[in-house]
Amino acid sequence: MTTVLLFITGLFAGSFGSLLGLGGGVIVIPVLSILFGLPIHTAIGISLVGVIATSTGAAVVYIRDRKVNIKLGMTLELGSTVGAVAGAVVAGYIGAKVLYFLFAGMVVYNAYSMYRQEDKNYSREGHAAAHDGYPTVYREGTGYVVKYVPLGVLLSSLAGVTSGLLGVGGGLIKIPVMYLLMGVPLKEAAATSNFMIGVTASASAIIYYLNGNIDVVAAVPVALGVFGGAAIGTRINERISVRSLKKVFVFVFIYVALQMFIKGFGG
Repeated sequence: MTTVLLFITGLFAGSFGSLLGLGGGVIVIPVLSILFGLPIHTAIGISLVGVIATSTGAAVVYIRDRKVNIKLGMTLELGSTVGAVAGAVVAGYIGAKVLYFLFAGMVVYNAYSMYRQEDKNYSREGHAAAHDGYPTVYREGTGYVVKYVPLGVLLSSLAGVTSGLLGVGGGLIKIPVMYLLMGVPLKEAAATSNFMIGVTASASAIIYYLNGNIDVVAAVPVALGVFGGAAIGTRINERISVRSLKKVFVFVFIYVALQMFIKGFGG
């Protein structure tokens, strides 16, 4: 029964994660730590395995549909990978309560950012002169300009640290950075994040495995569920509006933050 519940958890997390480019960690970690009672370090390690599965299941579809800015993703990943290794090493020296509060605080910040930010309209005019060499995706006559690439790489290293510390794949930072700062539309930002998070999570997962913080018995059904859920998420992506995506972001972020704050105070 536990195995089935772990699979269902992964299925839901994979669907949500692939849809929004989060890797599913915002679902997996609270469920494993609160409902299943696993230590948060172990929950983070398992979540990283799920993040890799999410990225694998979703990235191929998003690349096929030309939603991923591959060059931008590979550039930002330079910072993310370095940060992921550093974050995983530091996590081994941090207590559980601190990790709960860090997780909750990060989620609150991203919910606030998404709540305040209005949808941006991107014009195709002037794109050729301003895209700074980064290819974009044109859909329905619209395009976007990628801005502040060096700053984006720097902030992606912070996303990597977040992935290593909290097992969320870094999408909680990468998506707002691409969407709010770099001028990438939300759906393309989510797809590019999905393309990146598997590599970021792999770098962190190696450290967690070496530290004995990955429960293979629990990780396998979660990863299988996440992989299947990722396929579901990619198929319903086109049916959901940007406005709806933002509402889902904010609602889930607030709920998860509250639960992790409670766990931190109670733990």
